[in-house]
Amino acid sequence: MALISITILYPLYFIVVASFSNPDTVNSGGILLLPHQAYLDGYKKIFEYTPIWVGYRNSIIYTVCGTLVNLAVTIPCAYALSRKDLVGRNPIMFLFVFTMFFSGGLIPTYLLVSKLGLLDTMWALILPSAASVWNIIITRTYFQSTIPDELMEAAIMDGCSDFRFFFSVALPLSKVIITVMALFYGIAQWNSFFDPLIYLKTESKLPLQLILRNLLIMNETANRMVNDPVSLAQKQRIAEQIKYGVIIASCLPLMIAYPFLQKYFTKGVMIGSIKG
Repeated sequence: MALISITILYPLYFIVVASFSNPDTVNSGGILLLPHQAYLDGYKKIFEYTPIWVGYRNSIIYTVCGTLVNLAVTIPCAYALSRKDLVGRNPIMFLFVFTMFFSGGLIPTYLLVSKLGLLDTMWALILPSAASVWNIIITRTYFQSTIPDELMEAAIMDGCSDFRFFFSVALPLSKVIITVMALFYGIAQWNSFFDPLIYLKTESKLPLQLILRNLLIMNETANRMVNDPVSLAQKQRIAEQIKYGVIIASCLPLMIAYPFLQKYFTKGVMIGSIKG
């Protein structure tokens, strides 16, 4: 297990070390464990690129709003499907699962988003992916295995309505799964790349991932236009470090947040694994 962990963690550690080290040493294979000759020109160029701060702002907005919408759709839907007294539960669940294997594809989805007037808006990134069927199934399993039927029966005998039971009993007992779903959806929203690439046109609305992509493309294009060998070599040195720095810049918020949510993630992975 130690060897497997090292195999997984070392590439991540190498990216961090290489982003702070002299590019010549990195390219020659001289970096193994420790940084060599601190070199921060790559980070300097990244954070001097003004649109990157706009990208951070947009990604935070999309992630927060998108995650809230995802939870508002997933949690009630999963709870309803977990109730044995829901009329038509099995046919509804079949329709949900059917969409996991068959979908309209990219072109019909794009036409739908266009007809709804969502192109080049934040909602084009949020509403089409408002719920994940897989996450609904996980959440439904949690409700089924955590909230006993006897609790519901006792609440009904005390005059509790379905909505009151959901908000006053089910949700307070489901903090683990809510946190896990927030983590799953938040990571997906933060790392979203293809949907913004397809649906967004205005640069001021682009998330961080596309801003960083544009920065890499601009840097590579500028390198091709340089004819002076000395200047080209210098730009290529910075370009290599920018690639490592971009990875760190895009992953840093998630790396900071994950340790605080790890315990909930571990509990969420165990959902449905033990029966009895």
